[in-house]
Amino acid sequence: MTEKLPLIRLTDITRIYDLGEVTVNALRETSLDIEQGEYVALIGPSGSGKSTLMNTLGCLDRPSSGSYLLDGEEIVEMSLDERARIRNRQIGFVFQSFNLLNRTTAIENVEVPLLYAPSMSSKQRHERAAEELTRVGLGDRMDHTTSQLSGGQQQRVAIARALINRPSILLADEPTGNLDSKTSREVITLFKELNEVEGLTVILVTHDPEVARNAKRNIVLRDGHVIADTSDFSQAMQSLQTYTATETES
Repeated sequence: MTEKLPLIRLTDITRIYDLGEVTVNALRETSLDIEQGEYVALIGPSGSGKSTLMNTLGCLDRPSSGSYLLDGEEIVEMSLDERARIRNRQIGFVFQSFNLLNRTTAIENVEVPLLYAPSMSSKQRHERAAEELTRVGLGDRMDHTTSQLSGGQQQRVAIARALINRPSILLADEPTGNLDSKTSREVITLFKELNEVEGLTVILVTHDPEVARNAKRNIVLRDGHVIADTSDFSQAMQSLQTYTATETES
């Protein structure tokens, strides 16, 4: 009987950066599986490797060694163009800084990824963008420009844009980093709904324990190593504190 593969399978993945006189082991022999429909938080201090892991999962960066199977396809040997096609088909990205176009309406921002789909008409792009903005609660703000939107509304536009190609994975890098606590809670509630109601796989990088607490699984990184992988949030926090204390004592 053929084994059913998880959506994501990393096997002994490493990422080494050669900076001339210095070699940085940003990610060390990392192996993990992520199933379709999981909600995962990558946590750890600055320099722990969580952003490197995020970039690897998002096919933005190629590992130095190991295997990365995404929906059964080996990513490590793919060219830049092949990885770009995978990203466009499978992955939506949300960033801390929103990365929206200024002096452009919400609906025009959301339409941008569809400009690379020549088979789709302008009317079809517009209709799908409107659908995604309604999905994130901005059906009445479609024609507002970026400057007319609050920070939370801008992040919702960014989320709608990330969803426009109907990806199976939503990757978010510090998605609440530029938001106040109330708006942060609203954005995290939206992620939770997308995961629980629509079955979207959500993977986010965060330094905020309150954000990580909402995930169903926490992967804790330190010095390029996964030091904990657990559904118990308190255990995840304890592993990080214990590792830090041990490092300080040594």
